[in-house]
Amino acid sequence: MKKSIAVIALDPFAGKAYAQQVQSVFGERAVVRNYSMMDGTAATMEPCDLYMGSTDAFDAMGDPNRYIPSDAQRMEIQVTYFKEAVRRLEEIPKGTKVIFVNITEVMAREAVTQLEQLGITHLKFILYAPGSKLTDMAEIAVTPDEERYVPSGIPTIINLGQRTCSADTMIEAAFRLGFDDLLEEASFKQYQESVCTNTYYFDQMFNRSRRLESQFDILMEVLDQGVIAVNEHGEIYAINKNAVDITRVPENLSLTNMGEEVFPYIPFRKCLEEKKETNPQVVRVAGNLVSLYVRPVLRRDVCIGAFAILQKFNEMERRQNELRGQLMKKGQGHRAKYCFDDVIGESDLILKTKFILNKMACTESPVLLIGETGTGKELFAHSVHNASKRRDQPFVAINCAAMPENLLESELFGYEEGAFTGAKKGGRPGLFEFAHQGTLFLDEVEGMSPALQVKLLRVLQEREIMRVGGNQIIHVDVRIVAATNEELEQKVAEGTFRQDLYYRLNALPVLIPPLRKRAEDVFLILDSFRKELGGTFRLSDDIKELFRKYEWPGNIRELRNVVDYLCFTGHTVITIADLPPVFRIGKYKEETNETKDAEPKAYDTDKPLPYQNTSHLPTEQERVILEILYHAERTGQSIGRDKILLEAQMRKIKLTQPQVRKILSRLEENGYVIVTRGRGGSSITKKGVDWITN
Repeated sequence: MKKSIAVIALDPFAGKAYAQQVQSVFGERAVVRNYSMMDGTAATMEPCDLYMGSTDAFDAMGDPNRYIPSDAQRMEIQVTYFKEAVRRLEEIPKGTKVIFVNITEVMAREAVTQLEQLGITHLKFILYAPGSKLTDMAEIAVTPDEERYVPSGIPTIINLGQRTCSADTMIEAAFRLGFDDLLEEASFKQYQESVCTNTYYFDQMFNRSRRLESQFDILMEVLDQGVIAVNEHGEIYAINKNAVDITRVPENLSLTNMGEEVFPYIPFRKCLEEKKETNPQVVRVAGNLVSLYVRPVLRRDVCIGAFAILQKFNEMERRQNELRGQLMKKGQGHRAKYCFDDVIGESDLILKTKFILNKMACTESPVLLIGETGTGKELFAHSVHNASKRRDQPFVAINCAAMPENLLESELFGYEEGAFTGAKKGGRPGLFEFAHQGTLFLDEVEGMSPALQVKLLRVLQEREIMRVGGNQIIHVDVRIVAATNEELEQKVAEGTFRQDLYYRLNALPVLIPPLRKRAEDVFLILDSFRKELGGTFRLSDDIKELFRKYEWPGNIRELRNVVDYLCFTGHTVITIADLPPVFRIGKYKEETNETKDAEPKAYDTDKPLPYQNTSHLPTEQERVILEILYHAERTGQSIGRDKILLEAQMRKIKLTQPQVRKILSRLEENGYVIVTRGRGGSSITKKGVDWITN
């Protein structure tokens, strides 16, 4: 029996195209009628078995019950592109500027977003609609059948044609009308083959997940430690051969069982509940002393599992094991965790930095990230790897300043059996071997000794290494990303960093901007941290102004600490009184001690507190002295410079007699105190009391 279908769109041209597509699939089974909101035909719809409407048509209706019977079947039309249209875009060279033309900028943006979801991420789209300003020009214009709006002067126009109903839409319509067998007919299969699916990224993620799972299995077996993995419920889902050898528990008796039931000496539950690594301990397992600790796996502060690390115990292996803990904490199994989308910010500086690094990621040259502490150099290193062609290979990170030279050397280059006392039987591969075909991130590269600098230079030049105590050349294919928070040029001039290595690493240098130079990003990053930490506070106007002007010496790391603190104030609106004490006091420049007998370091008495807003701004030292005088006034005491000096030292504020005299003089000039010569001492004025109490 024939069914009737109403196809409703906002634009009559789009509605006609959708109706023709539906008719081509359902053929003689259905009568398809076309309606539009713009031409008013939707107000005169005939009764139908199924009402299929575009999203913008349903939005224009307001209340769909005014147009469609409340008990009728209705569904939204999901649209996609024909495969042939997407294939034409895939042929355009990567990085090409393309003007995307549609009726409105909103529709252009939505269409481009869908193209990106279908995998067209290699083009630089410029959105254009009638009446909008064309900010950039390109030689190619792309449009979904809106050629009449393409600006003049563009030599190449690619018409993608009207978007079409997705295969999912046709399937849902068939099920709703009871035409299940339609899915087996040639007309439907032909249509399904001609259109793109919206599962491009799902397919990509699934395939990548399978590859990563395979890499995980390989990694589990090459590690020289025993590893036992549990999920968030404490159930064992992975155990490597070394763990089986150490525990003497066969794999088939442990998998899918509760971790603490099979291995009661491993504190899985404690790790999962507390969401932090357990302290290393030595336990006796199957007659052997074993070094053991458990590390959680966190995703956005949610614990999704844990790994137990076991190793037969000796002193050298204990030290090596602790150092490898850094690798697991940073790399979580040699995989990069972040991409450029995780870098929050819309300032010109950060957008330029992301753009440049995204381009550099496509090369094989070393990248040098230069920036202050807390600016996110490691986040960018992860992003560079994930944007490179090595994205499916290992990402290994290590801090060069975090360990002694001999241990760093064995970590980087590995060692052969007998290379030193306690060296593991059979030797051990180094991080260069683990990073083969991937990326090695050398954080704080300036901390590398001159001897290791020579070995690193050889790796960069010859792409080969030799293990400690070995004599065999091992070829490695590793891309280096290095980071420094110091001026390497200055260290080269001082002779503490090799000039030839510097020029090797400095092939693609990028300066990561400090937070103070991207003030417009402060509140975007703050909002992200607030959501992540579950905070509900908002900032007063005074605090917003203060945050804009504050220099953020600790950069993004400091901002996160501040947000973390504000989440626990208990106040909805944050004011000056709610700020962390260290933040409110600020960071003040200290005087330099030139000799052993020089005066003690003191805060810069000329720098005002950052949150005051009066003609004279009492400094931190002035505030302390005013508090001392205020306390003396309340207790009826007379107080002179010697006692002020003693009280200040008790408050851990280092001052000298001349400094106290200078501060008192300035406070007197501004009406905060009265200084009496001789034994009368100094006293606070009403103005000083008002300032202290308010």
